Amino acid sequence: MLDINYIKENLEKVKKSVEARKADVDLDKLLKLNGERKELISQVDTLRAKRNEAAKNRDKGLGVRVKEELQELEKRLSETEKQYNDLMLQMPNILLDEVPIGDASANKIIRKEGEPPKFSFKPKDHIELGKLLNIIDFDRGVKVGGFRGYYLKNEGARLHWAVLNFAFDHLTQKGFQAIVPPVINRRFALLGGGQFPWGEENTYKIDDEDFLVGTAEIPLMAMHSDETFDLKDLPKKYVGMSACFRTEIGSYGKDTKGLYRVHEFYKVEQVILSEADEQESLGFFEDLQDNSEDILQEIGLPYQVVVLSSQDMGEKAAMTYDIETWMPGRGSYGETHSNSIVLDFQTRRLKIRYKDKDGDVRFCHALNNTAIASPRILIAILENFQQEDGSVKIPEVLQKYTGFSEIKPK
Repeated sequence: MLDINYIKENLEKVKKSVEARKADVDLDKLLKLNGERKELISQVDTLRAKRNEAAKNRDKGLGVRVKEELQELEKRLSETEKQYNDLMLQMPNILLDEVPIGDASANKIIRKEGEPPKFSFKPKDHIELGKLLNIIDFDRGVKVGGFRGYYLKNEGARLHWAVLNFAFDHLTQKGFQAIVPPVINRRFALLGGGQFPWGEENTYKIDDEDFLVGTAEIPLMAMHSDETFDLKDLPKKYVGMSACFRTEIGSYGKDTKGLYRVHEFYKVEQVILSEADEQESLGFFEDLQDNSEDILQEIGLPYQVVVLSSQDMGEKAAMTYDIETWMPGRGSYGETHSNSIVLDFQTRRLKIRYKDKDGDVRFCHALNNTAIASPRILIAILENFQQEDGSVKIPEVLQKYTGFSEIKPK
C-alpha cells in the first residue's frame, strides 16, 4: 500500500508508474474519495463534540437531533472509507527507475552464468527420464491429485529433499533464521502481503477467511504484523521452507506436461525486513540475489538473470529480478527464481514498523527471494546432468544429502 500523502505529493510519478504497469486504477476517483473522506471525518468529529456538549448540558432535544444527523454521516463515512480503502489496496507499488517499461518482450537479460551442456547424443526431457529412472509417476499423480498431479518416488523423492535441505542449510549458515511457517493463512495475511486483491483467483480457498498460501513469504511477513521494532533489532533475516499451493488459473494450455507448472510444490524462501533506506534495501536486494545464484553455481546449473518489465512483474514489487535456468528439454531457459524489493508496500498494509535513531516510528522495508523451488528445479538437474544411457549424475554438493552419486535406469 502506498501513502496517500506520497501519492498527492508525487502525482505525476505515480501516474507514470500506473500507466507503465497498465494497472486498472482510477487515480482521480481515489483522490476525490480521499477529499470526501477527510471532509466527512471533520463533520463527524464536529457532531461528536456537539453530542458530548449536549449530554453535558442535559439538552435532550439537541442530543436527539445530533444523534440522528451523526448516524447518517457515520454511515456515509463508512461507505466512503470502504470505497477509498478498496481503491488503495488496488494501487500497485511505484516502479524503481531501473525497471524496463513495457510488456514481457521488454524484459532485460543482464547476465548469463555457465554454459549449457553440449550432448553427443539426443538428450531426453525430464518426463522421459522420470519414467526411465522410475522416479516420477505422472499417471498416478493425475489419478489421485488431478490435473498437474505427480508422484516423486525413489531417488526422485530423495533428490527433491536434498535440493531443499541444501538451500536451507546454505542460508542458515549465512545467518538467516530458520522458519517452518503455517501454510493455512488468514485473509489479512494475503491482503497484507500483497497477494490479494490481484492473486486471489490463483489461491486455494478453504473458506471465506482461510487460504493455502503460494509462498512462505506471506506467513513470514504476517508474522510481525502490528509490531514495532527497535532499530537495533533490524534487519530481520528469515529463511522459510514450506509447501506451496497455486491454482494456476489463467495458465491452462501453458506447460501442461511435466513438473514445470504444478499446483503444489515446496519452496525455500528468503525474507528481509530492514530500515526504510532505499540504498540499504538495494544492497540487501543484491545480497539475496547473490544467495540464489550461489546455490545454482554450487549445483553447477547454467542460468541467466532477467530484470522484469513494468507489465511482467507483480504489483507489490518495486523491482524484480528473475533467474531462468537452462532446461535442455525445453531448449531454453525456464524461470526458477524470483527476487523482489518491495520497499514499505507490504509493511504499510501489515503495520510493521520500527523506531528510527530519532525515535520516530517508520514503516520497515521488505524484500523477498526464492532460494529454490522443487520440483521445478529438478527439471534442470535431471536434464543437464543426464548421461547417454539415461542415467543422471548427482551434483557433488547434493550427494551428502541424497546418499548416492547417480540415478541409473531401472
